[in-house]
Amino acid sequence: MAGEQEEEPGPGGVNGSVDVPDLEVRRDDFLSEQVKDPTLARARENIKVIDNKPVDPDMRLAFPHMAQRKDLLYQVVRQGEDVVEQLLVPQPYRKLVLDLAHGHVLGGHLGVEKTKERICRRFFWPGLHADIKNYCESCPECQQSAPVPHFRSPLVPLPIIEVPFERVGMDLVGPVVKSARGHQYILVIMDYATRYPEAIPLRNTSAKTIAKELVQVFSRVGIPKEILTDQGTPFMSKVTKELCRLFKISHLRTSVYHPQTDGLVERFNKTLKNMLKKVVDRDGRNWDFLLPYLMFAIREVPQASTGYSPFELVYGRHPRGLLDIAKETWEGQTTPFKTVIEHVSMMQDRIAAVMPLVREHMEQAQEAQRRVYNRGAKMRSFNPGDKVLVLVPTAESKFLAKWQGPYEIVEKKSEVNYKVLQPGRRKTEQIYHINLLKLWKDREALLSTPATSNPMARPTPEVPIADTLSVAQRNEVKEFLRGNTDFFSEIPGLTTVVHHDIVVEPGVLINVKPYRIPEARREAVSAEIGKMLALGIIEESHSDWSSPIVLVPKPDGSIRFCNDFRKLNAVSRFDAYPMPRVDELIDQLGTARYITTLDLTKGYWQIPLTNRAREKTAFSTPDGSFQYTR
Repeated sequence: MAGEQEEEPGPGGVNGSVDVPDLEVRRDDFLSEQVKDPTLARARENIKVIDNKPVDPDMRLAFPHMAQRKDLLYQVVRQGEDVVEQLLVPQPYRKLVLDLAHGHVLGGHLGVEKTKERICRRFFWPGLHADIKNYCESCPECQQSAPVPHFRSPLVPLPIIEVPFERVGMDLVGPVVKSARGHQYILVIMDYATRYPEAIPLRNTSAKTIAKELVQVFSRVGIPKEILTDQGTPFMSKVTKELCRLFKISHLRTSVYHPQTDGLVERFNKTLKNMLKKVVDRDGRNWDFLLPYLMFAIREVPQASTGYSPFELVYGRHPRGLLDIAKETWEGQTTPFKTVIEHVSMMQDRIAAVMPLVREHMEQAQEAQRRVYNRGAKMRSFNPGDKVLVLVPTAESKFLAKWQGPYEIVEKKSEVNYKVLQPGRRKTEQIYHINLLKLWKDREALLSTPATSNPMARPTPEVPIADTLSVAQRNEVKEFLRGNTDFFSEIPGLTTVVHHDIVVEPGVLINVKPYRIPEARREAVSAEIGKMLALGIIEESHSDWSSPIVLVPKPDGSIRFCNDFRKLNAVSRFDAYPMPRVDELIDQLGTARYITTLDLTKGYWQIPLTNRAREKTAFSTPDGSFQYTR
């Protein structure tokens, strides 16, 4: 209404509604609680340093160790390149620390690991990690808004960016609940080098509005060389193109319906939305006032991929937060003075020392992500001219996707992106990620062309590599595995050195009536027969011999195709071959430091049978009679 003025937030937060806990605890009271806390008694008994002087000058200090400064107890630890003094917190103050680090709006309800990082930078107490885990898992807001626990191709990591704000990712979140100031969207910007995030509330998503906010960001951090976005309308507009042209910015775009290309921003969007859910109940119409608090919470804690907080990588120092204020209050300390020259010099030295470590951490994080993601991945590829189905949203609802097509592959743009010709759609050519494509099989082709693919050929399971190996050692092992893929195949090999023969008593013929096969299992039996025929394991038989088949259930619910050869074994002559004694083998291995074991892939199928032995292995199925070739 006319005459009304917009109410500005007070120092407490959103119109004064964000509470700042009472931190006015006297140092003497805190010290008194430290002294009488029984859980800290052992720490007091193991003090190694008093007022920066070792108790035993001849003893070499190891980390962590206990120290006493001005009567207060600390645990001194090494975190990366830093030596950190963790103030020991007595029991009455521990819940307050947990509230500040997790439950408060400046805590942001982040997860267990980030809450640990935040607290361990300042405080410690016995059982700290268990207390943090229990506190976060029992948080009502986190439990109510926890996310519900998805054919993918192997992960292709993006190149590591080392220069801050050289490449930024950008996306839009919303619409969300309209705030009192009319904000309904959030423009999210993320720096790929430092993981420094920006979240800007918007009233609309017009290209002009976004361009205006981008210029504001550029004025603070500099003009990036690259911007990565999806193919949303505001990012594909003429205004955005003109902005990129003026500032000489390369505009990178993700393939349609595959936001994982800009996964860094998409993952941050999820974190931001979860944090907003947990705090918006306090004042849903003022969520835009909460964004600076949430941004502080995210920028303050180290990122898993870099090992450092975004704030530290941008500004070269740790931010002073509520936990620091609490620590300073309880310690009764004053802020040390530094000249501008000293401060700038210290920042430059720190950033120069940190950046090589950041790159190493990011390489290790990428390798860990690739290893985990690729466990269920399957390498696929298409060729120009292949017919495919495309998984895209329907015209009725963008949230309902279905396979559409068939369309034709026109060009392979990269290992995972393909240009598809799609006549009848608004864009006749579109680039899709391989995870959204499925090979179309023409019925005529299936009827006229014999199968050339091996039905048993599945991707080789990833060989586990010990986490104790360095990055260089891991790469060496991977190179070895890539050069020996035939040895790690699920398809059994075939030796040419020896043949197996089955010798039986003269005049004996074994022909056992087949066991009954349940109707529900017949399809599985036919599938197994088809696989073995394709591999050359079995062949059609006209033998007078016959042994029944047995279907043995596996723990995963599938079946194992077996034969009951007990009567054949009873009339067979076995070679007199001495079997090794298990106890002697154990004695030989007793002094070994490393033990290597080899397990053949279906080893019993790797030795061929003689022609006269084949007929003795015959068996009958509803699909006919067959006999083993190996």
